[in-house]
Amino acid sequence: MRRRLSALFIVAAVSGTLAGTVADAKGRTPIARIPAIPRLPEIANACPVPAQYRLAFEAASRDTDLPLAMLVAVGQVESNLQANARSSADARGLLQVLPSTAASLKLDVNRPESNVLAGARYLRLLLDRFHSPDLALAAYNGGPTAVERVGGAPSTDVATYVVNVTDTWRALRGCR
Repeated sequence: MRRRLSALFIVAAVSGTLAGTVADAKGRTPIARIPAIPRLPEIANACPVPAQYRLAFEAASRDTDLPLAMLVAVGQVESNLQANARSSADARGLLQVLPSTAASLKLDVNRPESNVLAGARYLRLLLDRFHSPDLALAAYNGGPTAVERVGGAPSTDVATYVVNVTDTWRALRGCR
């Protein structure tokens, strides 16, 4: 079921991107269309944050007014909630924040509490900019310029990332 849903979302995202490209070529502004996601069973009060990072996630959630479940989902997909995670692009920590992004927010990417807050504040900025969780998540993963250019997920990998975070977020909506 999850594979079918992911495949369906990827097809929809690619189709929307192609439609946006055609619309741009004709001088029209593309509209991002996001397919409805079926209801998933709630995991009551399941919140897989390791105890040593729980306060950091809760504080970041309060500071940015983002749902705790959303931040935990991003952390799970980005780093599997591993504070020492590092990507090939040099994104670091629980929320895989680039050092330049953390520095622009005057936060330390290498401290878990600061990393979570940096990721949450950056995600808040993207939500305020794009007015859509799916577009904000796509921008978090693929970059805001690329998302603006195509009007959605700029690649299949980014579309898959959005589906994975959204699926995890919905499953963790009982996370408090």
